[in-house]
Amino acid sequence: MTHENRLANEKSPYLLQHKNNPVDWWPWCDEAFETARREDKPVFLSIGYSTCHWCHVMEKESFEDEEVATLMNDAFVSIKVDREERPDLDNLYMTVCHLMTGQGGWPLTVLLTPDKQPFFAGTYFPKQSHYGRPGMLDLVPQVKEAWQTRRGEVEESAGKITGHLRAFAAGDLSEKSGGLIGEPEMDQAYAQLAERFDVRWGGFGTAPKFPSPHVLLFLLRMWARHGKTDGLAMVEKTLAAMRAGGMFDHVGFGFHRYATDREWLVPHFEKMLYDQAMLTLAYTEAYQITRKPAYRGTVKEVLAYVLRDMRSPEGGFYSAEDADSEGEEGRFYVFSTAEVEKILGPDDALLVQKAYAMKPEGNFLEEATGKRTGANILHLPKGLDAVAAELDMDEKQLMEKLMHARKLLFAAREQRVRPLLDDKILADWNGLMIAAMARAGRALEEPDYIRAAEAAADFILTKMRDDSGRLLHRYREGEAGLPAHAEDYAYFLWGLVELFEATFDSRWLEAAVALADDFLERFRDHERGGFFYTASDAEELLARPKEGQDAATPSANSVAMLVFTRLARLLGAPDYETYAEEIARAFYPEASQHPAAYTFMLCAVDTARGKSMEVVIAGDERDETWQAMRRAVDARFLPGAVFLGTRPGLEKIAPWTESLIPKNGRTTAYVCEERACKNPVTDAAALEALLEESLTNG
Repeated sequence: MTHENRLANEKSPYLLQHKNNPVDWWPWCDEAFETARREDKPVFLSIGYSTCHWCHVMEKESFEDEEVATLMNDAFVSIKVDREERPDLDNLYMTVCHLMTGQGGWPLTVLLTPDKQPFFAGTYFPKQSHYGRPGMLDLVPQVKEAWQTRRGEVEESAGKITGHLRAFAAGDLSEKSGGLIGEPEMDQAYAQLAERFDVRWGGFGTAPKFPSPHVLLFLLRMWARHGKTDGLAMVEKTLAAMRAGGMFDHVGFGFHRYATDREWLVPHFEKMLYDQAMLTLAYTEAYQITRKPAYRGTVKEVLAYVLRDMRSPEGGFYSAEDADSEGEEGRFYVFSTAEVEKILGPDDALLVQKAYAMKPEGNFLEEATGKRTGANILHLPKGLDAVAAELDMDEKQLMEKLMHARKLLFAAREQRVRPLLDDKILADWNGLMIAAMARAGRALEEPDYIRAAEAAADFILTKMRDDSGRLLHRYREGEAGLPAHAEDYAYFLWGLVELFEATFDSRWLEAAVALADDFLERFRDHERGGFFYTASDAEELLARPKEGQDAATPSANSVAMLVFTRLARLLGAPDYETYAEEIARAFYPEASQHPAAYTFMLCAVDTARGKSMEVVIAGDERDETWQAMRRAVDARFLPGAVFLGTRPGLEKIAPWTESLIPKNGRTTAYVCEERACKNPVTDAAALEALLEESLTNG
């Protein structure tokens, strides 16, 4: 009979991956720490997620190994945590790791006293020690010996680390500096990013390279509203390079998590929902600015992938797809030249091999040996015009042949063993995807995206709240659970606001108001401003941090600042704008020192401090003029604008719109800037002229 540990009863796909380990794992719970106290053992805390490649490696090397498991079971009470289920714990103990080692990542390994105080931290540990990295066979006995013979030193160290953690969590935010994030921080962040920009390959820095779409969104605003002329060029270079590189899945679409190299060729192959959402927003905004079909095409491809592979039958969106399949990273995604010839035949195979730079020896190195294996990551180092010229073909004909070949390669690839799908549904990441689909649906005139966003929002509102209406974090296999964190509230609020502007259905705005009020009640720091990561009644941890700095996704406070600014203008509710300004004050000390780490908050600052605009269309939505006016707004990049349509009932939630009615029975558009309204207009061309005037004047 296969051994099962306590993780067998969990919902998390990551924890279930470890249910048959010989390590006597516990989930995070009070009983585990009570056991550690009773047995007088330290706690081995391991945090990861289901699609994490190095988490898989450490599991195979150590947690599935009987020798290592025996040592761990003797020395520790071992706890497994899914960082995507408990981002509060991950945030807290990752901070510990950074404070102790200067770096972090997953798997995250932290050793704790039975009262949850950390005394050792690191990331991946192999079974055997090598190249100065301690292995589990050496580490575990050393920790056991220290715990038994030098307990005082261990506990003193744990106390000091906890003190540093609490001080860091309070940080400069405890200082009432009176500062307010504004233009100087925006200019400084822009200069820092321009200095780090990779002129040859796009992106920022060297390797590894992350997509960081919130950085691109910031640069687009600096171009559009602050006259930073190189901002758009940096964004376009990066978007084109990512789409052409191996970080994009050229067969099945969607973006991998990041590139391990400077050239965007070799990705870390996992696919995360949040990346698809944030990159959709970046390509959508680039399309609104440039009208280049390539950006529109990329948005459609990414969302085709999400709707095909990442959407649950109930309407919510799944979390991620693994990097590994059949024990190898990237195996599902790569092709040999021989495979392509077998699938396509020699003539079409030659076109694909030329276009996607395939080589008989491969371009993908085996991770352990560094040798070429014959596997190719498809990428487009040359433009199709250059490839067509090389092959003496018409470019349009080449594109048609490549599209046909892609479908055949996709069908063949679908017969392979797929990477693991992490099918839990998270409120925060779904909020991002709802926002992205609603915005893309507007900009690309694709109502199916808006309908998908509505279905996901309905799912969260009906399936991911408790009996009191409180938002929950995770849903899987018919069960919602885990109290929501600040990101759940902020991201889902963003999705609801975007959904309202895409549909003008007041129920989304009403839901946003109810959720915003709950968010304020449970998470707001009434003394210093901003929002704590955890609710006031959440499990008490060693510290209660507030996050302002962006990571792979924007911080909850950055998104909250944007959302409350937009809600204030949609509803005519200045209190919400006050809460947004509190955030800009609360994070000023740190953001003024490291502004490039706060790019999404700077996007929110741009909305709050830049020229405001409210656009209201009053009339019958079936009217051609109404539809033309809607298209005029949706097609344009208007980062400081909010957009309303006066459906019956809107005046109850946004009373300021009550007097904005059709003039003489004709569809009428009202444009207000800086809290002053222009003369209403009754034809689409006049509205377009007003919008262009606003864009020209910044």
